[in-house]
Amino acid sequence: MVTADSPPEQPAGLTTALPAALSAADVSGSATGATGATGATGATADATPGHTGFADSAELPRTVCGTVVDASPHVLVIGDADYEQRFSLTPDTVAWRGRLLEPAALRQGDNVVVRLHHGHRDVADRIWANIGRVTGVITERTGDQLLIDEGATRAPQVVVLHRPAARRIQVRFPTLEPGFLLDIIGRRHGDELVGLIPATSQPSYPAVAMPAAPLLSGRVPRAITGSATWHEPRNEAPGVLGVAYPALDPETGCAEDAVTGVRHGYGRMPYLAIGSVLRVRNDCTGSDCLVPVTGCAPIARLFNDRCVTCGTSPRGRIADLTMASFIALGGELERGCFNATLSIGE
Repeated sequence: MVTADSPPEQPAGLTTALPAALSAADVSGSATGATGATGATGATADATPGHTGFADSAELPRTVCGTVVDASPHVLVIGDADYEQRFSLTPDTVAWRGRLLEPAALRQGDNVVVRLHHGHRDVADRIWANIGRVTGVITERTGDQLLIDEGATRAPQVVVLHRPAARRIQVRFPTLEPGFLLDIIGRRHGDELVGLIPATSQPSYPAVAMPAAPLLSGRVPRAITGSATWHEPRNEAPGVLGVAYPALDPETGCAEDAVTGVRHGYGRMPYLAIGSVLRVRNDCTGSDCLVPVTGCAPIARLFNDRCVTCGTSPRGRIADLTMASFIALGGELERGCFNATLSIGE
């Protein structure tokens, strides 16, 4: 058991033709692992034998998003004035709001993401309160406040460095100046993110001077191993399953391209189009899931880092998952990544 006085989280785990967006009711995981997520309304999965890639709905963990109405040692209530949902809490249920704490310490009005128990849909397994993530290029700095560009389709984000965490953040991000990359996990406070956890180690190069990726020869691989990260659902429904892929076919264009003008990633990967389906496997838990490509990950492809959640990933970011997909595959949001394998052409 943990208490509200537990020490802060350790740095995160990174170091130096379907429709374009589907909910978990449309795409679910294979029967080999806990795969899939939905919003509050739940999902119905096709368990017909031979329906490759789909599992019995009882095996699919779900995510539910909402606002805390009440939290006690035994029950969490989320919702609004018109609709409420109640979830039982067990002695193993853990919450996070900048640090690990007892679920009863959650506050009315907290925005939460709840991972439900895989076998009991009315039991909360894990709760994240007010968690956020900003990944992009620093455009301005004023004291502890940073303005971050996350790409053309996303509004600029404000990050305020939490003073007690500032030293740890600057160890991993020594150059907090315009033009350099930032990836921070923290606690949402209004329109700002209070930066608490460095989600990676900062590349030594500015975003506009990314080194050329090494050329590769040979056949296109059927599987690629690297690191999978997650992003906030700013313009997406909270329960959408999908993945932003760092090597979108340039012929299709990418509305999300960053202002840096960089059109290639640090690592060479096969080109794919929006709507392509990938099987993403969490190599740390064994869970896997079919998800559609929903974007081009313009910022993720600028990083040359490694995930160390379970060993060191052989390459950098190969998938930037929606929050629901990341949780469905067994990811812990505050860790920021997991070692992953993408299978292409299934």
